[in-house]
Amino acid sequence: MPSSRPRSAQAGRALDELGRMSLRQHSMESVLQAVADLSKQVMPGTPETSIFVQDSHRRITVASTGQLAVALDEEQYSDDHGPCLHAASTGELTEVPDTRVEGRWTDYMRRAVEHGNLSSLSVPLVIDDDVSGALNIYARQAHAFDDDAREAATMFAPYAAVALGNMHDYQAARDLARNLEVALESRAVIDQAKGILMERHRLTADQAFQLLVQVSSRTNAKLRGIAEELVRTGELPASGPR
Repeated sequence: MPSSRPRSAQAGRALDELGRMSLRQHSMESVLQAVADLSKQVMPGTPETSIFVQDSHRRITVASTGQLAVALDEEQYSDDHGPCLHAASTGELTEVPDTRVEGRWTDYMRRAVEHGNLSSLSVPLVIDDDVSGALNIYARQAHAFDDDAREAATMFAPYAAVALGNMHDYQAARDLARNLEVALESRAVIDQAKGILMERHRLTADQAFQLLVQVSSRTNAKLRGIAEELVRTGELPASGPR
């Protein structure tokens, strides 16, 4: 294992490099990849690193330095347990000193050894109440991490957490905007269809809407689809008002 002093200097330079990255000039994906790449460079045990995020719907590896890290993340997703999931769920720094003798998550540990991973360190990334993740360092040597390595790993975590938080907020805002856009488009075409029915059959706005609802129910088609067909063709997909 390399001495702690050179590694501390490496970690300091890596953190300086991350600190100079402007979030306005770099995508969140590129920031996360930089965290993964730089942490690999300064961590012992010839490791591969990954960053994963989870919410109530999914777990996904968003950055990695090699197939070893991706494979080990996915093994844990499949098993629904393992050190990286434990770190993300509990907020605890989770270390496996030697996968060959580790008593936790034994089925996963067996496969980790088969992949060539002999020790690991998972640093929790707390983003908000619903979203969490971990920075994972998968070493090819047993007992790879000392106090200096653990401290350096935890110093990388805030950069990853900020980038992940921004990614999640952006995705949520984009989904909200898209849902709002769809809702407004649906409302516009339904209002057009109501106007046609009101003029053609001298109905009130409520009566026109109820007619669209009746046709939707009778034909087992979405209300927006009924409205779009009326606007496009001038005809309802079933007979007119009864």
